[in-house]
Amino acid sequence: MNIRRINPGKRWSDITVYNGIAHFVEVPDTDLSADITGQVQQILTQAAISLGKVDSDKTRILSVTIYLTDLANLPGLNKVWDNWFEEGTAPSRACVQAQLANPAYLVEMAFVAAAGGRE
Repeated sequence: MNIRRINPGKRWSDITVYNGIAHFVEVPDTDLSADITGQVQQILTQAAISLGKVDSDKTRILSVTIYLTDLANLPGLNKVWDNWFEEGTAPSRACVQAQLANPAYLVEMAFVAAAGGRE
């Protein structure tokens, strides 16, 4: 099986696809002054674009690891998250508190999704 890397660089690729499974990470990149709901919305919008690059969509997300700088932001995250996924399509997820590389980030998400074959 071939490994497909989208926008590979020296340090990371935007998306890596192997055996029909895509892996990618999103951080807020539009407005770092936004609160948790704004940063989560930015990430989910970016995720939809990334999914489109591998012929997938949000219904094909298998799992997400969510890194929050403060677990007090969990209710805000859940509000946006719950509105983004249609009933019965939410993936498995883990949510952990972590210090992120950029102090302005409130959240970072690592996605695993089925690539190709979007219905």
